[in-house]
Amino acid sequence: MSLIRARLAQASVCLTFALAATGAYAADDIVHLPLKQAIDAATTAGKLDGSVKFYLAGTGPTGKLIQADVITNKKSNAFGKENDEICIWTAQSALIQLQEAAKNAGANAVTNIVSYFRKNEYTDKTNFECHVGAIMSGVALKGNLVRIGN
Repeated sequence: MSLIRARLAQASVCLTFALAATGAYAADDIVHLPLKQAIDAATTAGKLDGSVKFYLAGTGPTGKLIQADVITNKKSNAFGKENDEICIWTAQSALIQLQEAAKNAGANAVTNIVSYFRKNEYTDKTNFECHVGAIMSGVALKGNLVRIGN
């Protein structure tokens, strides 16, 4: 009988740790930061080359639509990092992916950009949305690849 109690106690401890770990992972803060801050940081670091311009929904020019609703969903390790720092870092990854998609499609702009975390749109003329948990941060952006000008 004591062996059964010992096994139950062991299982209880394992279950407690598993639930605690799940709760820590599920922590989720929503952070809103200026997209310009991420663009400037990526440009200064040489990650964006300036050949593609980025415009949040309601702010950009119109042009020839090449591809609508292009989505990028980037994650970064958030453990031990400040929310603003990791959100800007993660947004840079999303912008790099959008730049590459635009260049590959022959576009020179990404317009009508909205945050698109878990398929929920967040629209703002200045900010993007970032979700930060205890372990990971995530930035999902959706926008249109457009050719502006010639």
